[in-house]
Amino acid sequence: MGDSSAALSQRRQAFDALAEASADGIIMLDEESVIQYANPAVERILGYPSEELVGGSQMTIIPERLREVHMEAFQRYLETGEKHIDWTYVELPGQHKDGHEVPLAISFNDFTRDGDHYFVGTFRDISARKDVERKLERQNERLDHFASMLAHELRNPLYVAQSYLDFIDDEENTATISQIADSLERIDEIIEVLLVLARDESEVDGLETVEMRSVATDAWAETATDEVELTFVSTQQITANPSHLRHVFENLFRNAIRHNDRAVTVRVGALDGGFYVEDTGRGIPEAEREVVVEAGYTTDDDGIGLGLTFVAELADAYGWDYAITESVEGGARFEFTDVVRSN
Repeated sequence: MGDSSAALSQRRQAFDALAEASADGIIMLDEESVIQYANPAVERILGYPSEELVGGSQMTIIPERLREVHMEAFQRYLETGEKHIDWTYVELPGQHKDGHEVPLAISFNDFTRDGDHYFVGTFRDISARKDVERKLERQNERLDHFASMLAHELRNPLYVAQSYLDFIDDEENTATISQIADSLERIDEIIEVLLVLARDESEVDGLETVEMRSVATDAWAETATDEVELTFVSTQQITANPSHLRHVFENLFRNAIRHNDRAVTVRVGALDGGFYVEDTGRGIPEAEREVVVEAGYTTDDDGIGLGLTFVAELADAYGWDYAITESVEGGARFEFTDVVRSN
């Protein structure tokens, strides 16, 4: 019996030492919501010395606006065992002694000892992280505003140029005028793509059912040369903005053309939950497959390294997963999965 008591005493001493040294705040209360223990970290986080809290109500450290809701949930748990929040992790504000609220990451647990029910809350101050999140949110808002403003400023002269084309009556240069009109339309589409990349994926609009063969064929017409051939292994319909999908194809086709010094075949086919684009060229070394999509990465002296970056960013905007592997012939293969199909 003595050995058992000694072992229990040692365990309690070890717990006390751990709790006292913990950087996280630890508070224990009984089922009457009375605080039975508070470790030293609580004072650093919430400003209350342990002796001021022990014996008092936990409502002391809960913001007034949340006290009624908290007590209702606490009583409901005592009566029914129903938890209204995730006890493993929840973010809630705590009330500092000086009156301001402190954002906390909290986990809860409960136990019974000698027939009495106790609750333990472990928490840490996440003010620094919340400050970073707010700064990022403001930066994203500024980026979105800047992107919209830039698109507006670019489109104004673009629309003026397009309107002037309508007044040109030159039958001898019809083909040239048509090319200019197509180029202006292409610029407008690129502006739209840049707006998508600057925003959240939930803001992707213009979605419709598109036939991949049709969009890929249009993209091929803009990029193909006599040395390359496009083939379709299979076709399918997916949900996307046609101009966005065409932009993906155009950049993948250009990549196949620019980085091969011999005739190649480009294939487009379906995957389970997606599609792929591959070529029969020299491929992308495995060590470079993660960096080729980074902005500015290029192996061309006259390139700016944005084509595959746009592809990767568009895939992210749509929530697609993508991977770079190799084709049977050793060429580059780009796989896109988790793509919404249209049946």
